[in-house]
Amino acid sequence: MDTIAYQKLSSGFYNRPDVLKIARELLGKIIVTKFNGELTSARIVETEAYAGVIDRASHAYGGRRTARTEVMFGEAGVAYVYLIYGIHQLFNIVTNKADIPHAILIRGAEPIAGVPLMLRRTGKQVADFTLTRGPGNVSKALGITLNHTGESLLGDEFYLASDGFTPSRADIIATPRIGVDYAGADALLPYRFIIRGNKYVSGKLSQNTPR
Repeated sequence: MDTIAYQKLSSGFYNRPDVLKIARELLGKIIVTKFNGELTSARIVETEAYAGVIDRASHAYGGRRTARTEVMFGEAGVAYVYLIYGIHQLFNIVTNKADIPHAILIRGAEPIAGVPLMLRRTGKQVADFTLTRGPGNVSKALGITLNHTGESLLGDEFYLASDGFTPSRADIIATPRIGVDYAGADALLPYRFIIRGNKYVSGKLSQNTPR
């Protein structure tokens, strides 16, 4: 990957009020990690938006502030990484201004660079669609862990970039989020965005059709 040809996303990209628009615009952007001098990168193909205090699916619903969620109330353009099932570390991007805890979960990405390293990190033998399909796999393959929560995405070792690729509107599908049934009516909101037909998108066929 020629990183010189890539343009790192600025703080202004993240510091905007419309979390749904940002989640859409993240499709096609590239996550770059250079931890310990080892490069991996992948193109985002699936996102989920979480609208903070008014969103019952959000960790910050109702203004809930804990040691874990406090990073969501900080500045835009930082990582929010949390653990589920005691196994999977999920990478989210904090957006909007301080004290408005919007965040976007990265659920799927298509590998670009560092695939052999991704295989070592994940323990997989074959670089098929499962390598970075699903949020836990995305983080594991790219080396993103709980230690990166609160880390700026504007640095040189961990950032998002654009190579000019933008999926067409016809190729972007909005669906309800996955795994948030506890959120009642908010579970049905079309806050998940995917690139149509991409094999690295998670979910069942029935979950990947427009609503």
